[in-house]
Amino acid sequence: MLANELKRSSRRPRLSEEVSIALEGQIARGEVKPGEQLPVEKVLAGTFGVSRAVIREAIARLKADGRVETRQGAGAFVALVPKSLNFRFWQGDGPALAELREIFELRAMVESAIAELAARRRLPADITTIRCFLHAMDDALANGSDGSEADDDFHLAIAAATHNSYTRRLVEFLGRHFSESRRLAWTMPDGNSALPQQAQAEHRRLFEAVVAGKPRRARRYAHEHVRCAARRVGIELAGDLVSERSAELG
Repeated sequence: MLANELKRSSRRPRLSEEVSIALEGQIARGEVKPGEQLPVEKVLAGTFGVSRAVIREAIARLKADGRVETRQGAGAFVALVPKSLNFRFWQGDGPALAELREIFELRAMVESAIAELAARRRLPADITTIRCFLHAMDDALANGSDGSEADDDFHLAIAAATHNSYTRRLVEFLGRHFSESRRLAWTMPDGNSALPQQAQAEHRRLFEAVVAGKPRRARRYAHEHVRCAARRVGIELAGDLVSERSAELG
């Protein structure tokens, strides 16, 4: 059962957590001073011997904790004044299933609203970017490889299509806490290819609704995707989560 796999895997420290702790230690010791730029993803990946996806997640963790700031096109910099972030989903090795259910509920509420706004505001360049990550997941399915990074980027690209920088940052923050369940769906040891295939069909419906400029449809498909994602890790979301489930698709 995916929920059991998630529970077992969450007990082990994730690489991204180890990297973020190491980087935070460097910052605390003054090895990288406030205002200074962190090495680029490629350099950090080589230093720690991990993938760039792991580095990206570690930086997102530090950013969410207020230790670093990112500047578009420039990279990540140590925050001049570290910000205190009191909103956290859990402490320790990983979330209990009850907490994970609430995270899924929050994600359903947030991502459905984001998809609706993205369908109203998306520009041709946004569509091109979202399509790129959709195709990257198609390629991962065809090759039998891990498409979880493209999966994360797909959702971030939809958030970026709202043209609200805080929206993208919120999805990035949520995704950091949720990425393990996505990764499990792509890399289950029993080779259950139906899981990413199902998720990809949901991604495609969502993408088509955003492209077509159908806000209510995009909202509905985003909600359904999260509900199905929760089900794939053994969690059934409450039926009263969204009131317009039976509403006509616009």
